[in-house]
Amino acid sequence: MYKKKSLFITFEGIEGSGKSFQSKKLYNNLKLKNISSLLTREPGGTGSAEKIRNVILDDYFHPKLKEKFNKYTDTLLYLASRNEHVINKIKPAILMKKIVICDRFIDSTMAYQVYGKNVNKNFIDHIHKHILKGLKPDITFLLRVNVSKALFRLKKRKKKNRYDKFSKSFYTKVQNAFIKISRKNKRRYIVLDNTNDSNDIEKIILKKILLKLKK
Repeated sequence: MYKKKSLFITFEGIEGSGKSFQSKKLYNNLKLKNISSLLTREPGGTGSAEKIRNVILDDYFHPKLKEKFNKYTDTLLYLASRNEHVINKIKPAILMKKIVICDRFIDSTMAYQVYGKNVNKNFIDHIHKHILKGLKPDITFLLRVNVSKALFRLKKRKKKNRYDKFSKSFYTKVQNAFIKISRKNKRRYIVLDNTNDSNDIEKIILKKILLKLKK
């Protein structure tokens, strides 16, 4: 028998790591066991946050465009979307003792904006203090992947946004940032290699969560 309690689970990794696929798999597997859960994503997750997502993922960094968003404007859009998401979806679900599964959260902001684009960490931390008010994931699954394999997966995508078009060196830099973040947060991080298309990852993730729900 599984206890009814809130659990905030996040999935992190570069594009093509399989995090969206695995987050959906976990949601479906919990649903089969009649465990109340919620699947969401960032940026986005609510009506207003999805509108901000559309602006963020638009290819406004195209080299032919004369006017481009500053990296701090870009970061503020992510944080604005997160504010809407936390207030209107994540916190209410946690209060209802649901399992919240989120495809990306605060660690993506650190990996991409701070390590990837050199946005000031103190700037983000200050805003997070007001937005999150202590909210943090209980468990984070980081899906590592061979970057060449990730790029191969991205090529097969029919619909791409600007985050699917970065260079191999940028994805390598961001993945290394995720690994660095995971080492600083060992208690909540579970790092799994998802280079091979194996069903074992799905089983490992489900087992880890079910064990948490039995405690």
